[in-house]
Amino acid sequence: MKKICSTLKKIPWWGWLTGLFYFGLQYGMYRLADWISRLTGTISWAYVPKIPAIDDRIPVISIFVVFYLFSYVFWICGPIAASLTKKKNFLNYIIGLSAAYIVGFLIFIFAPTYMDRVAEGLMDAAAKPGLFNQLLAIVYSSDGSNLAFNLFPSYHCLISLYCYLGIRKQPEISKGFRVYSLVMTVLICMSTVFTKQHYAIDIVGGLSISIICYLVVRKLDPAGKILAKKQLS
Repeated sequence: MKKICSTLKKIPWWGWLTGLFYFGLQYGMYRLADWISRLTGTISWAYVPKIPAIDDRIPVISIFVVFYLFSYVFWICGPIAASLTKKKNFLNYIIGLSAAYIVGFLIFIFAPTYMDRVAEGLMDAAAKPGLFNQLLAIVYSSDGSNLAFNLFPSYHCLISLYCYLGIRKQPEISKGFRVYSLVMTVLICMSTVFTKQHYAIDIVGGLSISIICYLVVRKLDPAGKILAKKQLS
């Protein structure tokens, strides 16, 4: 407990602020993309990214809604944890995460996707008794009810993986927290299909964008160049 309290005290104020800001940003961009696609009419291009041979074999396991909802806490913690690492890593983390957000945002607008929950039988599944089914019903009702849009790429997978990538090799972060972040990333990705909030290809899209943005930023190292200029000035 003392170790946890000690770590919390080390978190800079801008780490807390960044965590909360990026949580709000992802939600805002998700909703804004939906509004723009409806305003411009690109929502009429929406298609179902379903692969029946895979997706029809994945059952609804309502207990995974717990991990799906917990992802929102996990995303706030991502930038906060990264703020404990070296400044260059933190800046590259923010730049890469921002780029991943933007790529997903543009796809939502220009290549929108959707799921018909009634046709998939999901509304009936969520109406079954039990706490986890009730939580599932709340998730569905807050996300389009019968029709869900902006499935590909999965922001849940995209952001969760980036939270892990940002701290996976950083010595300032304990091995325990790094393992925890990896496990949570896997569980959150699993939750997207077991709650039927996404199709399998949405996971692939989210993870791919996250990895590509991470690797490109690591290769270009924009933070290193920014910090070098500051030292010269």
